[in-house]
Amino acid sequence: MHEGLLIINKPLGVTSHDVVDLIRKITGEARVGHAGTLDPLAGGVLVILVGRSATKRQSEFMSQQKEYRASIHLGATSETDDAEGTIKEIPKSKYQIPNEDRIQKALKGFVGKIEQVPPAYSAIKLEGKKAYELARQGQKPNLKARLVVIEDIELLNYSYPLLEISISCSKGTYIRSLARDIGNTLLCGAYLSGLVRTKSGNFSIGGSVDLSTLTSTNWWEYLVNLETLS
Repeated sequence: MHEGLLIINKPLGVTSHDVVDLIRKITGEARVGHAGTLDPLAGGVLVILVGRSATKRQSEFMSQQKEYRASIHLGATSETDDAEGTIKEIPKSKYQIPNEDRIQKALKGFVGKIEQVPPAYSAIKLEGKKAYELARQGQKPNLKARLVVIEDIELLNYSYPLLEISISCSKGTYIRSLARDIGNTLLCGAYLSGLVRTKSGNFSIGGSVDLSTLTSTNWWEYLVNLETLS
């Protein structure tokens, strides 16, 4: 029996659970999991665990540091904190377009241990219901701030209203929340318009495989042996 990790380059428009289901069908293995959710509008490295010996180590791989490349749209907000929700433009008369110096200063303020409130539209459970279920019913989920660690943020490109940054962070960090909070700090609003996970632990996007490449007859050729990771 083949067991180990598949380092998938997740495409846009599918959930992490969709990828797990597809890998189950391709491999014929019932025990399949992943090491960190990517939203449907996010792509990049998704570590898939195949087989009992791999899924038993799920928490280990989930806890590893992640790296992202994020596109942030300034001057507007979203109810979901990303491009999937209803977008509300902020009148330009209500804020001053930030220059690069203000951007850099704002980004530095998020490096280190920070308190972060998860998005209202998230899968966090409150009294037996997921936060996004409550939000869809018109309720405002009472989500508490969580401690996360942002190891590094680098400004890659800025041409208002689009801001592109790279982030290295701990497990549990919501990049949607980071985009929202950057907008609040700059007093102009912001939402996450694009996201790619470029690294998960020691696995980078350059070493990932497209889902379309995998078949029932070749998938184990892309399997990372757990013994090489011990």
